[in-house]
Amino acid sequence: MLPVPDTAILVVAAGSGTRLDAGAPKAFVGIDTHTILRHALEGVFAAAPAQVIVVAPAGFEGDAETELRAAAGDRIELGRVVTGGDTRQRSVAAGLEALWGDVTRVLVHDAARALTPPEVIDAVAAAVDGETGIIPALPVVDTLKRVDGDAIIAPVDRAELAAAQTPQGFPRALLEAAYAAAAASGIDYTDDAALFAAAGQLVRWIPGSARSFKITTPDDLERARHLLAAVEAVPSAAAPSVRSSGPSAGPRVGLGTDVHAFGGEGALWLAGLEWPGEPALSGHSDGDAVAHAIVDALLGAAGLGDIGEHFGTAHPEYAGAHAEVFLARTREILAEAGFAIGNVSAQFQSNRPRFSGRRAEAERVLSDALGGAPVAITATTTDGLGFPGRGEGVAVTAVAMIHPV
Repeated sequence: MLPVPDTAILVVAAGSGTRLDAGAPKAFVGIDTHTILRHALEGVFAAAPAQVIVVAPAGFEGDAETELRAAAGDRIELGRVVTGGDTRQRSVAAGLEALWGDVTRVLVHDAARALTPPEVIDAVAAAVDGETGIIPALPVVDTLKRVDGDAIIAPVDRAELAAAQTPQGFPRALLEAAYAAAAASGIDYTDDAALFAAAGQLVRWIPGSARSFKITTPDDLERARHLLAAVEAVPSAAAPSVRSSGPSAGPRVGLGTDVHAFGGEGALWLAGLEWPGEPALSGHSDGDAVAHAIVDALLGAAGLGDIGEHFGTAHPEYAGAHAEVFLARTREILAEAGFAIGNVSAQFQSNRPRFSGRRAEAERVLSDALGGAPVAITATTTDGLGFPGRGEGVAVTAVAMIHPV
């Protein structure tokens, strides 16, 4: 007998998939030899044990049961299929009615986010406490505009935005109360965190994953197929497993360097932090040589080019962008190629700014932008030698280790 878990995961698979236009409910469309739902469930069952409730569209309960049994293996006792409603909110409500009595926290996951890593699922579950909802999210990296028809009205500050993903996690009692309140109000929500917040509850976010994108359009489906093909091993009875394409099996190391001269406009940005009262560095973006060296080290480790190729002057959307944008996008690029970040170490050489007092703060900011990967930063004054020692600019060297997912 498996121990009764205190966590439940509702896998919402009741959507029609109109925009995917694949002739079947979205969750039952194939990515490769398996359906979207099967891949989503494999990620769920690779995470820590939990009650798993698949919310299926009416008429497809048997198909969902087949996929559940195939993915669950010896955890099948933890799984169950229920029939969803005509809206997402009603589908989740149907899943809530099937919760075991021991469950104290509930994760609500979209089957359409089929490639979500199990580490993200575990991180959301671990972050849920008795009062707070949790969503995984990524910083917004695109340049956003407020529009009226075909007219551009104003820019939108992307520093205040994050792209929400699933699973979204909640304390059970508060989520059930929030759903009851929403049903009583007659308001229909398409996002559980919004429903939870509308009931007066707090929602926080933690770093998500680039692989947790939602399969909504045919292009999304092709992206998922490409990612799976890049990392899937091809077994052979006559030879060891080999990869059809994509990353090699072992960890990889990359080296990056960057140099910027003082003399830019505005404030100094270095290691993801603003340094008031210090002279700014010149550059296409904010001149953050620490972040730029880390980007080059990560891209070099993966064999994916360099910072100029992905963020240079040919990409005006990154003009003025800060470290978290560069690093979050680099993390996405690596994830799309089948890599995860192991750790990063960087050293900057300059007489200013004085770094030691803000080392921990810088390391935390950079680590958050890289999805929690460990980051270590050191600094040296070079004893007054060279252009960094003369106070003309900053030089940075970074080393990064990555590994295939």
